[in-house]
Amino acid sequence: MVDEQHQADIPEAAPATEGVEELHEEDAALDIDIDQALDGLEAELAEEPGVRSASGVEVAHFEQQIADLKAQIEDQSNQAIRIAADFENYRKRTAREKEDLENQVKGNTVIELLPVVDNFERARSQIKPQTEAEMAIHKSYQSVYKQLVETLKRLGVSALRAEGQEFDPQLHEAVMREPTADHPEGTVIEEFVRGYQLGDRVLRYAMVKVAAPPEADSPASEES
Repeated sequence: MVDEQHQADIPEAAPATEGVEELHEEDAALDIDIDQALDGLEAELAEEPGVRSASGVEVAHFEQQIADLKAQIEDQSNQAIRIAADFENYRKRTAREKEDLENQVKGNTVIELLPVVDNFERARSQIKPQTEAEMAIHKSYQSVYKQLVETLKRLGVSALRAEGQEFDPQLHEAVMREPTADHPEGTVIEEFVRGYQLGDRVLRYAMVKVAAPPEADSPASEES
């Protein structure tokens, strides 16, 4: 009787299934918390697109460095091209200025020598040697004249052949006009002083006589 009463006083143990169900409920709650945390992180990432994983941030950093280096290389390349172009223009300009200076000095020197050439030409046309001694002297200074002319040619100096050409104010200086029907108007019919040029530069204009239209007969001459 006592045993039966004692057993009746002991409360019944909770079934084992109740503890298992509680564990399942706790696990489910933990899973819900993790899912909520992940959802919150995804929401933050969606709100801030610049936030990435560690590897993604490094890739973006390297990509930015590469882009910056490419921009620097392109800028340096453009600067090098501009410097090369500027240097080429400078080289051409200095070469042109040097050539112009050389031609100017050369031309000024030749201008001083032209009267000497004129004297040789006058002597050749006016002096008529009669004896062998005179002929020897004539040949000697003519050889000097020939050497002088060849030197001028090597320097690029050329004579302006004006006689028979149409008058050109860029090359000729008209010192006389002669009415004539034998030549077209404006034709150079006589050259007094020969002109010379160095390249495109006229060192001395040719002094010439130019043909003019014939004068009409006066009324007095027609009546006579």
